[in-house]
Amino acid sequence: MDSTQAGLFDQGHNGEHILLANYAEQAYLDYAISVVRGRALPEIADGQKPVQRRILYAMQDMGLGPGSKPVKSARVVGDVLGKYHPHGDQAAYDAMVRMAQDFTLRYPLVDGHGNFGSRDGDNAAAMRYTEARLTQFARVLLDELNEGTVDFAPNYDGSQSEPVLLPARLPVMLLNGASGIAVGMATEIPSHNLREVAQACVALLKTPRLSDDDLYALVPGPDFAGGGQIISAPEDIAQIYASGRGSIKARARWQFEELARGQWQLVVDELPPGTSAQKILEEIEDLSNPKVKAGKKSLSVEQQQTKALVLALLDAVRDESGKQAAVRLVFEPKTSKVDRDEFVNMLLTQTSMESSVSINLVCIGNDGRPGQRGLRQVLEQWLEFRTNTVTRRTRYRLDKVIDRIHVLQGRMVVYLNVDEVIQTIRESDEPRAALMQRFDLSERQAEDILEMRLRQLARLEGIRIEKELAEKEEERGRLQELLDSPAALKRLMIKEIEADAKQYGDERRTLIETAERAVMETRVVDEPVTVIVSQKGWLRSRQGHGHDPAQFSFKAGDALYGALECRSVDNLIALSSSGRVYTVPVAGLPSARGDGQPVTAMVDTEPGARIVHMIAGPDADRYMLATSAGYGFATRLGDMATRQRAGKQFVTLAKGETLLRPLAIGPDDRYLALYSKKGKLLLVDFAEVKQLSGGGRGTILMGLDAADALAQWLAVGSGGLGARGVYRARQTVVVLGLDELADYIGKRARKGRLLAVKVKQPVLVPPDTQATE
Repeated sequence: MDSTQAGLFDQGHNGEHILLANYAEQAYLDYAISVVRGRALPEIADGQKPVQRRILYAMQDMGLGPGSKPVKSARVVGDVLGKYHPHGDQAAYDAMVRMAQDFTLRYPLVDGHGNFGSRDGDNAAAMRYTEARLTQFARVLLDELNEGTVDFAPNYDGSQSEPVLLPARLPVMLLNGASGIAVGMATEIPSHNLREVAQACVALLKTPRLSDDDLYALVPGPDFAGGGQIISAPEDIAQIYASGRGSIKARARWQFEELARGQWQLVVDELPPGTSAQKILEEIEDLSNPKVKAGKKSLSVEQQQTKALVLALLDAVRDESGKQAAVRLVFEPKTSKVDRDEFVNMLLTQTSMESSVSINLVCIGNDGRPGQRGLRQVLEQWLEFRTNTVTRRTRYRLDKVIDRIHVLQGRMVVYLNVDEVIQTIRESDEPRAALMQRFDLSERQAEDILEMRLRQLARLEGIRIEKELAEKEEERGRLQELLDSPAALKRLMIKEIEADAKQYGDERRTLIETAERAVMETRVVDEPVTVIVSQKGWLRSRQGHGHDPAQFSFKAGDALYGALECRSVDNLIALSSSGRVYTVPVAGLPSARGDGQPVTAMVDTEPGARIVHMIAGPDADRYMLATSAGYGFATRLGDMATRQRAGKQFVTLAKGETLLRPLAIGPDDRYLALYSKKGKLLLVDFAEVKQLSGGGRGTILMGLDAADALAQWLAVGSGGLGARGVYRARQTVVVLGLDELADYIGKRARKGRLLAVKVKQPVLVPPDTQATE
């Protein structure tokens, strides 16, 4: 590109050329806004996305009301695409199918005839086979459409007009919920009970400053189409409603059916949202017949334990769902002696019968802006929209009534002067102008008189006109009062909301009852065990303590890393070369009869990392963790524990640093002995060592030169420490008491002093260590 061309591209928006970066940015923003407002997010006003709104409007336009004969879904989709929604037919049909599914929407808007799918994930039949019409509840969205309540806009080609919003008489967004993924934001709105939401709206109309506690008492939580039970605490749900985002815990509902000869079975008849009977059956199959994970040679210990647990408790499971019961999952125990609570707990923890439900109240507000809102904000904005809708409807009706009164007043002139009116019409070349001039009528009144039939000149018609005129005058007074008095308008809104709640409301389906989340607890006998760890990371356990390490055998090329004496209820913590920690229950380790299993089969290590150290014991045990750079901290074994197979990052390591073997701290230990590669020794009081429960890099324990590194460390008590090494060609242990170590005691982060002992290549050991060890 020459300088002239570059100059053209640098002109920005002033010329015909623009920078590619500017164009791409603007194009992506336009696309993002289109997705947010045109596809993914619902409006607070009517709770609909554009495709849903267009489907409802098209069906109304086709005359497919609740009492009409349903037509093929393909006809509806064709009208929607041809007139309002120039997108794919399958997308429009999928949206219509969802609006007809009573297990998806709490209050369906489309009455579907034929196969519209199932809660097990079965797809609906093709649109050429199914038929549809509007449900009675859809009237809540459409009844006031032609009363001036909402604005209309041209469709995509300008040949038709479509409503920008639907005049919803209830906050349908909360009632039916919504889900969608836009650009940079997503929404997940659960369904709610109509009566509860209506009560909340009425309460806010009566008391705008209603407290949050009172509001959440009226709307205690979501009400899912499939029922189920919400086990989250009320304060947790209230916090989610306040912020507009969070997660609640839901579970299935079940009952025990007693059978002959003391037998019983568990029957699940309600499932949490997002869960189906088919999904649970597949999960049971995966648990009872697990497959080896990719990259592994055999089943993991966890898979084997879960399989044994499921097979020990569960004998059979079958799906008896059908027309008689939307959901009926039957679980048969292995024997009638199986503990029922343990049986249910196993199913809740191992399957989707208990799950989390995300809530993210992101929607488009009355100002046209997308955003996250709390429950109060959603209700207040909908009430603002409803107030505007009722005001527009009242003004529209008032204009109609005033026009009718005007026409009736003209007809009264005819009734009182019939002969003269007829004579004027007969004798005039321009009867409309003549009538307007003779009887002081408007053009509207004169036109109406000229279009009247002769039968309407009867004496009885005059009485009807007088009666209707009186009724219209009374109606005009009522409508004018609504426009003049906000209190009267508010009373009307309350009356209409309560009427709709009475007509369309139903009982709550989802039980809200706080309960603890199910946790699978494996019963383990508390007994002493020794965990045998090889240098290549193979694990096995042996009952009891005090075993002779010389008796342990290993595979060729492998050797003993350590014999960790602990108890069967303890955890084993594995530390990787990257500073990540992993947890393996001691009770789940294989027995010492064989070679055991590698720790990598029990945890999911990160790529490029390897397990370098292992410790085991009760959660209260204290340990020191340090790096070769001299940084370290104290922590408890329980702080390192994690439930994640992928572990958690616990020690921060810089490039080139290595992790020292964890050091156990006893109750009688006073000093931390630190020994560098260059032979410097420093003793630091444990009171100076920082304790970190969440892990990290820690603080400087020992100051080191650029070429030096921390090589050894030891906890020192009242007995001092030993230095084992070679003296006169023999292994010797030199014991240094606290008096002899006084010169080496210093503050944390000091460099220490060269260790002066007679043995060569000293190794720090406890003072009671034998020289031959």
